[in-house]
Amino acid sequence: MAVEKCGKNLFRIGEVAKMFHVSVSLLRHYENEGLLSPAYISEESGYRYYSTEQFEVLNMIRYLRVLDMPLSEIDSFLKNRDIDSMEGKLRQQKEILIKKQQELKKVEHVTMPEKRIAWMDNPLKIQGFLDMEVPIRQLDQSDEEAVVFLGKVGVGISEKHLLSGEVEKYDGAFLILDEEDLYSGETTILPKTACVRIRFRGSHPEAGAQYQILLDHIKKNSLRIAGFSREVTLIDYGITNERDKFVTEICIPVES
Repeated sequence: MAVEKCGKNLFRIGEVAKMFHVSVSLLRHYENEGLLSPAYISEESGYRYYSTEQFEVLNMIRYLRVLDMPLSEIDSFLKNRDIDSMEGKLRQQKEILIKKQQELKKVEHVTMPEKRIAWMDNPLKIQGFLDMEVPIRQLDQSDEEAVVFLGKVGVGISEKHLLSGEVEKYDGAFLILDEEDLYSGETTILPKTACVRIRFRGSHPEAGAQYQILLDHIKKNSLRIAGFSREVTLIDYGITNERDKFVTEICIPVES
């Protein structure tokens, strides 16, 4: 609920996180980097509040981050608002994006860091974006502030179904939790692990062909599947309505 302070409507950090599909920890990171400081911090509770005037700044930060612009350059632009300089930065960033787009659909070998997750066993068949709504709502058990947002909710296919090639049978959904996230449900720790990874244009309904690419790569390189897949949409409706710009990542843990 919004509050009024000094004639301004202010919103708590958790409310802003939900409205903009970002995490509370990310907003705090922007604050620490000097990009977006709260309009008001309660001395009694320590709660952080943001004004509606700051929403435009947050939208600008999100837009530039989608372009993969470093925070230091975003900070420079927000402080100077130099149009000529910004045009040059955007042109340079576009070239970087083109290079990254060329890397889509390439299988990579990566090491995924240790992560804390909440896992929900629930067989799913995802044919459209609305099919994700039920598991998302069931995973949303945050105690105080928003933890469910873009890039943190994923689905997984068990090792058994991956081995049998049943890549449309999702065995459950999971929520990636930051250290600061308060969560009342059960959680588990995924250890640091080697994975094969692919990123592609599209979302869960288009993932089947990408799984096959990963499974063929695993077989060709004599690797062994060592756990359930982690499939997360990195760019979706939270950022753009253009479905051809969605980007999804699939990781499958492997052992030699």
